[in-house]
Amino acid sequence: MNSPRDVLTPAALAMLQVIADSGSFAAASRQLNMVPSALTYRVRQIEDALDVLLFDRSSRQARLTAAGSELLEEGRHFLLEIDAIANRVKRVATGWEPQLTIAIDSIIDRGTVMDLCEDFFQMKPPTKLKLRTETLSGTLEALMTGQADLALGAVMDAHPKGGLQRELLGCVYFAFAVAPHHPLVHAPEPLSDQVIRQHRAVAIADSVQHGRSMSIGLLSGQDVFTVADLPAKLDAQVRGLGVGFLPTCVAQSYLDTGRLVEKKVERAQQRVQSYYVWRRAAKQQQGKALQWWLEQLAQPVTREALLGIRQKYA
Repeated sequence: MNSPRDVLTPAALAMLQVIADSGSFAAASRQLNMVPSALTYRVRQIEDALDVLLFDRSSRQARLTAAGSELLEEGRHFLLEIDAIANRVKRVATGWEPQLTIAIDSIIDRGTVMDLCEDFFQMKPPTKLKLRTETLSGTLEALMTGQADLALGAVMDAHPKGGLQRELLGCVYFAFAVAPHHPLVHAPEPLSDQVIRQHRAVAIADSVQHGRSMSIGLLSGQDVFTVADLPAKLDAQVRGLGVGFLPTCVAQSYLDTGRLVEKKVERAQQRVQSYYVWRRAAKQQQGKALQWWLEQLAQPVTREALLGIRQKYA
């Protein structure tokens, strides 16, 4: 006895659709250029494999049963998906990757990323996009371990190893920010490390899975409230749950409205270089999806928008 996989072929589904549309086996056999007995036999094979009746044969007309209607409805989706797969395979053969995974550091402006994704999808590429949210060392680690093809907002001191290539997104400056009701708001400036150490800091958890984690602006012996990402850190500091350095591109609107207060500190101003990084390869070996993203990132306005300097990239 045949299994459902043996009989539920695209050709068989198309044959059943012709029978349903024509309303009788005789009319369908003429349309399909088959003898009626051969058509009836093939339908019986499908029914036996599924252990259901697909057509009500109580009259001269071939009427679909409820099971037959469901099969054809699902079959239409199946045939459309086969066509879509065929189109994607053809496009992939022309140089498009099946999937492009982008690791995005929490410092990167999510609205700008979605703007870029929207423009990417408007090309109707065969490449599927996957976004990963990472923080600090975890952003670069995702690329180095093969879990991502492109990293946005990576922080690194030395030039990348292991066949990676980087370009500068920009320099991110940090402001030491406290809530207007926090005790430190009235402390004399500049704040010393000794004074800051007496108050809880808010820090973002590094998403690195292996190797050494990274932190920015924390002091040894300081009480730390660790949160998952930059929006959570911002929220915690606005609530006065702790203090710490925030990127000025993120904190500026809160500083302007008084929801946060910037305090001068004795130590040098915190700043980091933010990069976008990808695997080194000759351009002809790069997939077209990665090439498209690198072309967008080569534009200064796009890089500024990703760091929150502008609201919308051009």
